[in-house]
Amino acid sequence: MDEVKWLDETERDAWLRLIAVVELLPGVLDAQLRSQAGLTHFEYYVLAMLSETPTRTLRMTALAQRTNATLPRLSHVVRRLHDRGLAERVPCLEDRRATNVRLTEAGWDTVVTAAPGHVATVRSHVLDPLTAEQLEQLRGIADALLTTLDPQGRMTALYDPETAAEDAS
Repeated sequence: MDEVKWLDETERDAWLRLIAVVELLPGVLDAQLRSQAGLTHFEYYVLAMLSETPTRTLRMTALAQRTNATLPRLSHVVRRLHDRGLAERVPCLEDRRATNVRLTEAGWDTVVTAAPGHVATVRSHVLDPLTAEQLEQLRGIADALLTTLDPQGRMTALYDPETAAEDAS
């Protein structure tokens, strides 16, 4: 077994701060969305990903990739959203084995209503505390981490319009 390369003080300090952000941020986002929109952060994320496609429709597999969800977890959430009239399952015309998820008008209205509060929370807790230079550094840091965390680029559709257009079909 290779010898462990332990973290030095600088690495440990950076790591612990990153872990604190990773642990605290989801709770902040979830609390705001629950109180203002009656949605979990993940439910909002699913609706938002659907809202960003031209047809407001994605295959379940593409939606799972965009949200980093397993198909069973996503299926459960889509069922809850369906029960609330926010999304619906529809047959995939191109592939009978696949199922699409489509945002309903009520789902669209929910995203439109929830988005301002969500954006305000993201701004106040993540973006506004950073300088323009730090924001650019954060983008570079995230890109560097994603090369090892997401080597296949499964979540690239979040910020790559070409990939998003391919997934929408």
